[in-house]
Amino acid sequence: MSVWTTRPARAGAGGSGVGRSAVGRRAEAAVPEVEHLLDRMVVNIEHGRFERSLAGLTAAAAVVTAVEIYLEHYKASFGNKWMWSPILVTPPVVIAGIAGVFSRRWAKTALPVASAVFAIDGLLGEYFHARGVARKPGGWRLASFNVPTGPPISAPGLMAMVGGLGVLAALLRRER
Repeated sequence: MSVWTTRPARAGAGGSGVGRSAVGRRAEAAVPEVEHLLDRMVVNIEHGRFERSLAGLTAAAAVVTAVEIYLEHYKASFGNKWMWSPILVTPPVVIAGIAGVFSRRWAKTALPVASAVFAIDGLLGEYFHARGVARKPGGWRLASFNVPTGPPISAPGLMAMVGGLGVLAALLRRER
């Protein structure tokens, strides 16, 4: 059942259950009827329907993040070998995220490992970007100039958050 649709509250209100097994009707009856979108989202999380979505979202966000990182590091001519690390750790996250949508095993094993590596690489990027600002003439004393013109301090945080999404997806309960 989609987050955006509501189930009839009573069997007489159009939900006769024709063509569905008794097990399917019992499973639907166990999910409480909710009226508001936020309540439906909470119910979906409680019943394990959010893990697959979060695994897919992790894969998509990793692709978008990697493209942005590639373009920015390309502008910097990949001056440091470590600038290639976000590009290299992205494919395992994307593969594990897509596979995690379809396979519980991938979502519980490969996705958290690949996502944790992705997040750690993002935190490492935070260090390198802060170091890059410190190495500019004037360092942190001229932060009002060096932070806007130096490597973006908050950009690697996006990578760490995307990795955190994948780890969170692995921690959530999966629908049976």
